[in-house]
Amino acid sequence: MNVLHIAEKCLRDEAEAMMELIPQLDHNFEDAVETMFKCTGHVVVTGVGKSGHVAAKLAATLSSTGTPSIYINALDALHGDLGMIMDHDVVLFISNSGNTDELLRIVASLENRHLSIISMTGNAESLLARHSNIHISVKVEREACPLNLAPTSSVTAALAMGDALAIALMEMRKFKANDFAMFHPGGSLGRKLLTRVKDVMYTDNFPIISPHMRLSEALLFISNGKLGLGIVMDKEENILGIITDGDIRRAVEGAQQNFLSLSVSEAMTRNPKTIGPNAKLTEIQRMFRTHKIHSLLVVNEHKRLIGIVDYFAIMN
Repeated sequence: MNVLHIAEKCLRDEAEAMMELIPQLDHNFEDAVETMFKCTGHVVVTGVGKSGHVAAKLAATLSSTGTPSIYINALDALHGDLGMIMDHDVVLFISNSGNTDELLRIVASLENRHLSIISMTGNAESLLARHSNIHISVKVEREACPLNLAPTSSVTAALAMGDALAIALMEMRKFKANDFAMFHPGGSLGRKLLTRVKDVMYTDNFPIISPHMRLSEALLFISNGKLGLGIVMDKEENILGIITDGDIRRAVEGAQQNFLSLSVSEAMTRNPKTIGPNAKLTEIQRMFRTHKIHSLLVVNEHKRLIGIVDYFAIMN
């Protein structure tokens, strides 16, 4: 048995199932997005079995991207949780067959309340599709399962269509990275978007050196420090440049036997990159990538040094 061949076939089958969704996109998808966008309550998502898992994932994705949403277990809904659905909500049903008994009983209960009902099924002629205000087709030709029984391609298709709804709503809401961070304050992305320079900069024991210092002395100074650089300043505390061990190495290669006579001012990098204390972590990382550097000087509005940001410190 060639398990790699089996895996490859499964992935190809599911990829083809997703591609089959593109021709099925029509005005119903647009209407669904518009209805969810205008919803003043929650988008309530529900399903049974594997579709229930898809529904829970979609509700989570919608909520984290600007569309208030909740997942309701269909079985619990039949035993009291329907009370969670308010008159200004929109209800989205997910079912491959479109004839799942539990979902049909929920629809029957909701029809009298005149709520907007959206369904996502693989059968446009199903009872669920016919009793919905809007129906989104997620029909697949066959499952990736060799017996064409286990929900595989159909689940992937529903997941993908759910993501398409969420992304379309993000675009309509002009949902930005900062908005995303507000809903993910505990994650690494939230940290990048909300953490500011002043939260991560070094503020003590700055490695300040004179422009007249000899390179041999500066090398020892830098080696004893923690950041691999020295900040070159004059007596008035104006920043003249920075010097790193790399600068010194290049100076040595160029000067050779005259190395001992070189001063810091002859090897330093003038006009070093600086950043303000209120810039965000994403901006620091952008500057590190763009300028291929590993340290930034943090300055105040008067261009006075108040901190140093090190690449390796913020990557923890």
